[in-house]
Amino acid sequence: MYDNKKRIITILIVAALIFSLFTIYIYSAQKPALSARSAALYEPETESFLYLENGSERLAMASTTKIMTALLAIEKLPLDRLIEIPADAVGIEGSSLYLEAGEVLSAESLLYGLILQSANDAAEALAIEISGSVENFASLMNERAKSLGLSDTSFKNPHGLDDKEHYTTAHDLAIIAAEALRNEEFRKISSCYKKEIESSHKTRVLVNHNKLLKSYEGCIGVKTGYTKKSGRSLVSAAERDGLTLIAVTITAPDDWRDHTALLDYGFSQLEKRLLAASGEYSFNLPVLDGDKDFVTVSNKDSIYKIFEKSDSDFDINIKLSRYTAAPISKGDILGELIFSKGGEEIARIPLTADSAVNKKERKGLFRFFKKG
Repeated sequence: MYDNKKRIITILIVAALIFSLFTIYIYSAQKPALSARSAALYEPETESFLYLENGSERLAMASTTKIMTALLAIEKLPLDRLIEIPADAVGIEGSSLYLEAGEVLSAESLLYGLILQSANDAAEALAIEISGSVENFASLMNERAKSLGLSDTSFKNPHGLDDKEHYTTAHDLAIIAAEALRNEEFRKISSCYKKEIESSHKTRVLVNHNKLLKSYEGCIGVKTGYTKKSGRSLVSAAERDGLTLIAVTITAPDDWRDHTALLDYGFSQLEKRLLAASGEYSFNLPVLDGDKDFVTVSNKDSIYKIFEKSDSDFDINIKLSRYTAAPISKGDILGELIFSKGGEEIARIPLTADSAVNKKERKGLFRFFKKG
């Protein structure tokens, strides 16, 4: 009797656990309900959107503007360039480093002020240093947006203060952020939580406005934004097990929770799988007319691919001839691995020679005769 009761209790506990896990899975697989007027979740490696809500609606972007400002500044200026603050960059409304005319800072220090402190005066100082004026710099920003194929973004200033001709979409902002994150210097600055910067006048200690850097596992940035008219906007990015996701919300009163929900949803849906580790596939290929009978060929590089977690495994086709002929140089491509899923090719990687094989030296009678 006691054993039966114990068995029933065990079964009930296991059933409850299975139900809980199933509930968690179902919940995580559901698209999140957000406070945002417009939102996007983007996976940059495959250039795919996992979530779009009013993703093409043109809206004010506030200080998320500074993602483009920072990217251009990094591309156009040496980080150690010393910049004397012009009078036109002093006293800009909103978030500020409280720069003084004539104060000297490095471009790098201004970039940290731009991203961590969201400093509007740093934005203007960088814009004037690069282009001579805010207007000219805005033209540069618009050219860069067009180079990314974006047609629903318009910049009028480097900081994001309200202007009816200054707008973007959640879709476009995700692509701008992805481009910026490809730059290692931007990624380094964007992921920094606290930084001390020096100028000719003073030392400043900056703390990043992006709370997700401390509260969300794997967060690597990117930028907050707010004006009274536009409301709260936020671009975030997180990386786990080699998978990077970018979340965007515009006009979102509960943006921290929105981004946690978006990123959680993305990581519940996708994973980065190893298709082949470096050297995992190795073959001995017969060599004709060589000083060696065989050459070893293998895949030198590892290869990964983004999959939906529900996806089945992939298939591998080895494309390799039955033999090859000398001479062969180390690194020559002699075959390839082709990966497919559901009959559709998803990737391929070359198989290359691990070593050189020289042509076999022919010995003939002429070697025994010398010229008279």
